[in-house]
Amino acid sequence: MAEQAFQVDLRGVVDLLSRHLYASPRVYLRELLQNAVDAITARGEGGRVEIETGGGTLRVHDDGVGLTEDEVHTLLATIGRSSKRDELGFARHDFLGQFGIGLLSAFLVADEIEVVTRAARGGAAVRWTGRSEGSYRVEPGERDEPGTTVTLRARPGAGELLSPPVVAELARTYGSLLPVELVVDGTAVTGDGPPWRASYRDPAARRRALGRYCEELYGFTPFDVVDLDVPEAGLTGVAFVLPEPVSPSARAAHRVYLKRMLLAENVEGLLPEWAFFARCVVDAGELRPTASREALYEDELLDSTRQRLGDVLRQWLVKLAETDPAKLRSFLRLHQLGVKAMALHDDDMLRIVDRWLEYETSAGPMTLHEFRRRHPDGRFTASVDEFRRLSAVAGAQGVGLVNGGYVHDTEIIERLPDLDPDIRLARLDAAELTTTFGVLDPATELALRPFLAAAQRAVERLGCEVVVRDFDPASLPALYLTSRDAQFRQELTRAQEEADELWADVLGAVNASASADRPQLVLNHRNPLARRVTSLGDDGPVELAVQALYGQALLLGHHPLRPADTAVLNRSFIGLLEWAVHSPEAPNEHG
Repeated sequence: MAEQAFQVDLRGVVDLLSRHLYASPRVYLRELLQNAVDAITARGEGGRVEIETGGGTLRVHDDGVGLTEDEVHTLLATIGRSSKRDELGFARHDFLGQFGIGLLSAFLVADEIEVVTRAARGGAAVRWTGRSEGSYRVEPGERDEPGTTVTLRARPGAGELLSPPVVAELARTYGSLLPVELVVDGTAVTGDGPPWRASYRDPAARRRALGRYCEELYGFTPFDVVDLDVPEAGLTGVAFVLPEPVSPSARAAHRVYLKRMLLAENVEGLLPEWAFFARCVVDAGELRPTASREALYEDELLDSTRQRLGDVLRQWLVKLAETDPAKLRSFLRLHQLGVKAMALHDDDMLRIVDRWLEYETSAGPMTLHEFRRRHPDGRFTASVDEFRRLSAVAGAQGVGLVNGGYVHDTEIIERLPDLDPDIRLARLDAAELTTTFGVLDPATELALRPFLAAAQRAVERLGCEVVVRDFDPASLPALYLTSRDAQFRQELTRAQEEADELWADVLGAVNASASADRPQLVLNHRNPLARRVTSLGDDGPVELAVQALYGQALLLGHHPLRPADTAVLNRSFIGLLEWAVHSPEAPNEHG
């Protein structure tokens, strides 16, 4: 059976472009500009693109290389013939776009495309007229000079996209940095090229000009401007550091030009994820666009470029630490999460965090470096709640404590020995604090034995041990302390109670082999209320009072409450209330 050629339904291709390839029909003008600039590049002289609008008609003139009749058939009426296109001198690497599929985007706004072209190499002018249903014709045209004119007439519903104000706006958006003269209805659109490559009187003037450029593009005055340069990607540009805090999960979109033609205003993935504090404007000559030319193609070059841009931002921070510590502190207050993310893998960033980023400590805000100087045997907590319930107690005992409960903090603290093996900042085991508390004198301990026995019975079924110690702050009547082993055992028990029979047996076996440590309810003998509770006689509400202190200690320490804890807390409150109301010392209703 003879081989057959594929039949292309051009209307179906246009529908595919409009619905699935391009995000908006507005890109039609970008594609026309790309073809015009490529034609000028191919000719190697000239350099003017002129756009005329009016009456629902758009004309794009260029003084580029133009096309012969054979080239018109090859380039304008054939989709995907890249090899033949390269033979004719339109190699993709040297140009912005491609003939064929780029020109088809004009069908997004018009039912007919007219191209009148005359080749610089000689020959007569040619008129090519293509229609959206899939037909085209080629005939003699009229044009005195080499170059090309593309004419579009708006189809129903697309008139606004070809209107003078919209065309002028699109031309400025896509073509303001082009290296050719671009004119729309007699008004020049192109400027002096990328502002970061322009000449300025001095660095301060350059900084002010780029700041104004950032305000025009993004609507904010940058905290700082960082120059970007990645030669292997042909990339130059600037990164604008945001002046306000931003969520790390915020969509970081960048303005990307390819060979000075705007690719898109919202390109993602140009910077590493940790660099969410910067917005970039770049021009790249070697990075590849996707088929729609509205995003960057993910390949090895883009990956290495992303890493290199991350290195540039990291070096900017290192330099800031060396030359302007006050500005660095301001930056860290704004964007500490990004720097912390870098510090997880980068020693230079870890040094910056260690020396310049303030942490919450039991002695007030200070850097980790300063904290270690003041507290050589300091500790850290891995959760914010643990720090809040223990910082005052630890500080009162002279134990320095760092809050490592915020994002990345624990990992950063545990990485500090990578900078210096002698750095010691261990995680606090809450049970350690009891070793710093004062013990009671033997006579007092002997006198408290009956109370301790009763107190222990009150909380025995809650898996807790009661001890009496002497510690600051004296305003705290009781403290609930649990070691990491005890926490693990509690979690196992909770999971065992909630699991099905099979998993309950498995968890039970693990629980049986776990450490026998139990949480401690530490009563503070320095606190007046705790002392009065310990002095209650046999006829006093010892059980209710101890259970009430237990519940208060759980609440003050932000510990999770089990159903048994909630029940005890409620019972002790009601019980003490009843005891107070029926106490002989309570006044009767007659006074």
